[in-house]
Amino acid sequence: MMCENIHSALQTLAAKYAEDQVCVVIDEKLADSGESIIRHPEWPILRLAASEQNKSLHTVQQIWDFLFAQGITRRGLLICIGGGVITDLGGFAAATYKRGIDYVNVPTTLLAMIDASTGGKTGINYGGLKNSIGCFAPPVGTLIWTGWLQTLPAKEMLSGFGEMLKTGLIVEGLWSELMRYDLDTMPLESLQTLIAKCVAAKEQIVAADPKEEGLRKVLNFGHTFGHALEEKSMEAQARSGAEPLDHGYAVVYGMIAELYLSVTKVGCPKEPLQQLSQLMLHYYGKPNCKCSDREALIALMQQDKKNERTAQINCTLIQHIGSPLINQVITPEEANEALEYLFSL
Repeated sequence: MMCENIHSALQTLAAKYAEDQVCVVIDEKLADSGESIIRHPEWPILRLAASEQNKSLHTVQQIWDFLFAQGITRRGLLICIGGGVITDLGGFAAATYKRGIDYVNVPTTLLAMIDASTGGKTGINYGGLKNSIGCFAPPVGTLIWTGWLQTLPAKEMLSGFGEMLKTGLIVEGLWSELMRYDLDTMPLESLQTLIAKCVAAKEQIVAADPKEEGLRKVLNFGHTFGHALEEKSMEAQARSGAEPLDHGYAVVYGMIAELYLSVTKVGCPKEPLQQLSQLMLHYYGKPNCKCSDREALIALMQQDKKNERTAQINCTLIQHIGSPLINQVITPEEANEALEYLFSL
């Protein structure tokens, strides 16, 4: 829920639990600001480094050890404060600790507010694949306070806006508003309204299909290509320490590839592809990939967890804005053509 007073909302929610049964995991970068908002000296706090590299089983074990050390029972509560890495990790640890305890998400980035903290998907990266191990386990609450965004770097804001753009393409009535939003000044008041609309749209979709058996797959638009690009950047980081690709940037690039296929395969009008391509070039820049990367990217897409058959590439495409089509199987040749378009911009 959107809240004006994060401290009060958190205290009200935690009041349902015994004092010694509440723990906190927090992004270590937010230790000062986050802990001042918590303002509760009795809650033990585990500070974690939030990075895709640390989104691992080892970090989940750290959280389990922390919960055991604090004597948390099945009636306990874990509060997860941070971006998507923290909410994914904390949620997965909570969902599997003693077969499941309650947890609350307090997203501190625009990306986490729009995407990771809502919907109950939890998980870790494994085997070089993003979010390949996880479970559906909805939090007992998600507290969205836009005050966190006031000091967020522009790049992180743009990353979160990428997921907002995705929402605007798969539901009716949002795209034109998003196109009018001023990304140069990023006014918080109008952004708050857009956040509320995006979150409400996602919650409605998730409520209708909590375990992604049908309708919820529309939320994967842009993610088949996007995750492959993200995973490729993680490989580069492991090899040479290169800066990894932000998730929201990857989704923007992925949406362009999947919009291209939407135009060529299912007759989507060209206008949204042209609009997003122009926006990408102006604000996000081109993906740091070479034509020679295409084969590796296609191989990663063939391993995507969304595929229903081995080596099959499954996408969500759109027939027009607000009309997504799930379970669209594409060939490696079509994937290559879409990547060629993306890299040619």
